[in-house]
Amino acid sequence: MGLTILIAVFVLGLVIGIPVAVTLGLSSLCYLLVMGLPPVVMPQKMYAGMDVFVLLSIPGFILAGNLMNRGGITERIIRFANSLVGWIRGGLGLTNVGASMLFGGITGTAVADAASIGGVMIPGMKKAGYPADFSAAVTAASSTVGPIIPPSVPMIIVGALSGISVGKMFLAGAIPGILMGFAMMITTYLIARRKRFPKQAWQGVGEIGRSFAGAFWAIAMTGIILYGLLSGIATPTETAVVASLYAMAVGVLIYRELPLRAIPGIVIDSAVSASGILILVGFANVFGWILVSERIPQAIAAAVLSFTDNKFVVIIIVNILLLFVGMFMETIAALIILFVPLLTLAQAVGIDPLHFATFAVLNLMIGLTTPPLGVCLFVCAGIARQPLTPVVRAIIPFIITNISILLLVSYVPALATWLPSIVLQ
Repeated sequence: MGLTILIAVFVLGLVIGIPVAVTLGLSSLCYLLVMGLPPVVMPQKMYAGMDVFVLLSIPGFILAGNLMNRGGITERIIRFANSLVGWIRGGLGLTNVGASMLFGGITGTAVADAASIGGVMIPGMKKAGYPADFSAAVTAASSTVGPIIPPSVPMIIVGALSGISVGKMFLAGAIPGILMGFAMMITTYLIARRKRFPKQAWQGVGEIGRSFAGAFWAIAMTGIILYGLLSGIATPTETAVVASLYAMAVGVLIYRELPLRAIPGIVIDSAVSASGILILVGFANVFGWILVSERIPQAIAAAVLSFTDNKFVVIIIVNILLLFVGMFMETIAALIILFVPLLTLAQAVGIDPLHFATFAVLNLMIGLTTPPLGVCLFVCAGIARQPLTPVVRAIIPFIITNISILLLVSYVPALATWLPSIVLQ
């Protein structure tokens, strides 16, 4: 009875548009009341879910990204990417993807990428003669690279849930993220050639050098983050703090586009964003505890294993499930609720936990661009001032491309496990 109430309230909340965090909390509270459990269990489990040291890195990385963005990073990264690929047919589309790859390596969140890069690139592409729906589609699709290339907020969540090293998680996402970015560049180029999108004049090697010099301090932030983690001299939380201080120093002293009076507002905005994520983590932990107490992970594993114990079949089942869930549920909530049960299943058929974690995150990132609730899709359609339908049509080739990379990563474990194995032995 209690489980039925839990699922019914949760589904109803999603259908009528209640925020996911509130829906998780409300459905969990209904379960506790129906089962006669003391309501004090909810704050206890919420606190237990949030009281994980590595989660403190999330506010730090969000703050670092916001400081760098306000301090002039977006325009410099776009200029550098444009100097490299802007002269090719559809060059601004290629620049869009390249900028997302660079920018995502700083913020770690897809929505921040979509809003920041999209705010500059979408109007610029429209002005240069690109269709508005394509401009929004390529921005939304490329923004999903951010949480794959390190650092990555979803990877931090997975590390906290599973005990997998966050450093290993970051490295595991590097090759899939780069593959995803280059695959979208190829897709962009093919579409641009077919539709005769414009291209810019070659600006010369000098412009590459000048733009790289301008973007160097921004790009170097990714190196600092990875060095801190991989060298072992700093935890993810300490690395996030260093990244925030670095971002503030670069914005104030080097780029000189970050006024000191703006910093308190940026800190407050970052705190609000981070608190939203952590509240979601807390409520999702209560929901997940209920599922575990009802032995749902074991039931899922038993149901699938009764059908097949073939590792390759299980991978495709998991991919289909996560792609479907990603269409309707926020990424972090989906990870907290489903990751542990599905990891139990994956390990039962011999899938490496690091490999599984990588393609699970990649899967849910694709969900950010799929209707009906793809957040990045809505953000970019809003910036482009386009109805959702034409943007959905325009993004279909990119979704197909990203699913192709997902399948490649799913069935070639070395793409996720090779780099961590040689760097972190």
